[in-house]
This record gives sequence, C-alpha cells and structure tokens, in this order.
Amino acid sequence: MLSTGMIRRSGHLFQWTRVFCGRNASTKRCLSQYMAVLTKPAAQATTRSRDRIVGYWMLGCGGMVVGAVMLGGITRLTESGLSITEWQPVRGVRPPVGHKEWEIEFEKYMQSPEFKHKNAHITLSEFKWIWYMEYAHRLWGRAVGLAIVLPATFFWAKGWLTPSLKKKVLAFAALVGFQGFLGWYMVRSGLTEKKNQYEIPRVSQYRLCAHLTAALLLYAGLFWEGLSLVLKPQAVPVRPLHLTTLTRFSKAAVGLTFITALSGAFVAGLDAGLVYNSWPKMADRWIPSDLFSITPLWRNHFENHSMAQFQHRWLGYLTTGCVAALWLYSRKKLPPRAQVAANLMLVMVFMQVGLGVATLLTYVPTPTAVAHQSGSVALLSFSLWLLHELKRMPKV
Repeated sequence: MLSTGMIRRSGHLFQWTRVFCGRNASTKRCLSQYMAVLTKPAAQATTRSRDRIVGYWMLGCGGMVVGAVMLGGITRLTESGLSITEWQPVRGVRPPVGHKEWEIEFEKYMQSPEFKHKNAHITLSEFKWIWYMEYAHRLWGRAVGLAIVLPATFFWAKGWLTPSLKKKVLAFAALVGFQGFLGWYMVRSGLTEKKNQYEIPRVSQYRLCAHLTAALLLYAGLFWEGLSLVLKPQAVPVRPLHLTTLTRFSKAAVGLTFITALSGAFVAGLDAGLVYNSWPKMADRWIPSDLFSITPLWRNHFENHSMAQFQHRWLGYLTTGCVAALWLYSRKKLPPRAQVAANLMLVMVFMQVGLGVATLLTYVPTPTAVAHQSGSVALLSFSLWLLHELKRMPKV
C-alpha cells in the first residue's frame, strides 16, 4: 500500500517517466520503474520489520534456553535428576496417575544406585517431589525445541529467512535435539552401578560438562543472531588501533567466561563446592597439598575435587582481571551502547565473584548456587553483546 506522500507525488508521473525512460520508451515499462522507485522504501521497511520479528523470536528462544539451564541447575542441586529412570524421546514420559502407577515408578527408582547407596530412607511423597522436578526440566527442554522448530517452519514457509539464516536455524534445531540426547546420556551415567562404589552416586562430570556446553553454545548462537537482526550498527567510528585492542580484549573475556562456566560444571559434577569452604585461602593455604593426588596426573584436572575448585577459583580471578582491564581501556573510546555493555560486564563480573564466594562460604545453598550459575550466563551475554557491537563498528 502506498503512503499519502507517495500518492501526492504521483501527479508528477509524466515528468518522472521522461526522466527515467525517455520519450520513446513504453508506458508500461516506465510505470513499473516509477512504481519501483516509490515502493522501494516501503519494501525496505517491511524487510526490516520482518527481521526484527525473527530477531526477537531468536532472543526469546535464547531466554528459554537460559530457563532450561537454571532448571538444570536446580535439579542437580536438589539431586532430582536421577528420579526418572527412562527416556522416551518421541512420546515423552508422562506423570503417573493414581497410587498404583506411582508405586511402579518408585520401584524403578529403588533399583538405581542413588536409592541403594543414599536415598533408601526416602518416602513415596518425597520421591514424587524430586520426580516432578526432573519432569519439569525435561518438559521445559521439549518446550524449547517446539519454540524453535514451529516458528522457524512458519518463517521459512513465508520466505522471511535468508539462505544464511536457514542454515543457522537448522543448526539450532539440530543442537536442541542433540542437547536432549546429551541430557539422557548424562542421566544414564548415574543410573549405572559402578564397580567398587564408594562415593555418593552422581552423574559423570564429563557428560554434565558436555550437556552444559551444548546449552551455552545454543544460547550464544541464538543471542548473537537475535542481536544482529534487532540492533542496527552504531555509526560512531573508533580508531583502528583502539578497535583492534578492544576486540581482542572482548574475545578474551568471552572465552574466559565460557571456560570458567564449564569449569563450574566439573565443580558441580564432583560436588567440589563442599570442600575447602573458606576464602580467600583454601583452608590455610593458597595452594592445597592434594591438587595432584590422583594418577595419572592429567586426571586431577577433571576428577580431583580440590583441583576442580582451585581451577574454578583462579579462572574466575583471571576473568575478572580481563574484564576490569577491558573496561579501563574502553573508557571514552566507545559509543554509548557499547559502553553500556562494557559497564554491565564490569558490574556483573564483580557480582559473580561475590555470589561465588557466598555460595562457597554457605556450603552451596540452592538459591545462591542457582544465582551464581545464572550470573555466568548474564556475564556471557554482556560479553557477547560488547563483542557484537565491536564487530560491526566502523573505523575512523
């Protein structure tokens, strides 16, 4: 539909026709060219509107992934993840109906190592609570998949996705499916009776880290593409030398935040937050004496409780130092929106340190620990936002 201004300008049709086409051109061709000139701004506006809709959809899906990460943290901290002992990838597990079905489900759980070695005292009503916690986590994961696949199908059919976006959307959908498989692969590791069982039954920390990695990669991809479609680049030039240095700092901050979050998965998987509940020293030492108590030595980095906490602490310090240096260097060098991202990074990284220390000193209470895990995603978001701004920033 033409705007009022376009209709008003249509009185100059013949003058425009001569300018565009000359006297001997056909009227039909000249009219089509004239209409193309008039409708070009409207077409650009429509494309921009569609891009924003797709972008907000991606950001919304990213928010749902964050919700899944938080629910996963709660199920881990409340030790609910092993309560459902089977996986139905197509039709899904449904809640038991009636006392008889609950007893059958409870019988399945009673065969698991967690019940035998830790929860033999648990009652049916207590079992129902942890069962519903795990069920909510699985149900939310399916909701994330539907939130990605169904709108993507609509946008694809309507022609709102570019060839590049189609490939990325397919990758996001595949990653959601793979994430579901990794979730069950992780849970299954805690349902298998281990030889010489002497510890509290838990899922493999390696598989837990893989599960979190897939979730963070999915979130980062959705967040980055959403920003690309929603935010216009800021046309404020930055000196090439400053831009190069800021981009390197920003990439380092993103990488360190990501690695620190993954090291937190090993802390959670090993329950390493329950050892050395003191700060800033670990007990009375800066470097504990049992960091390399396992052979071969490389296993200490992934299976030693003390080493897992030690690594997570110092990766957190390194991330904090990197973000602080980035913020100091960025002062008076960035346009307003990018500076907001840098400021939020600085605030969030110190909040993360505070939440981490509080989680440790209070012996990992669920609310504080979940806030700490959520803070890592918030810090990753601000780091990605700043890097996204820098990537599209014009040079002087």
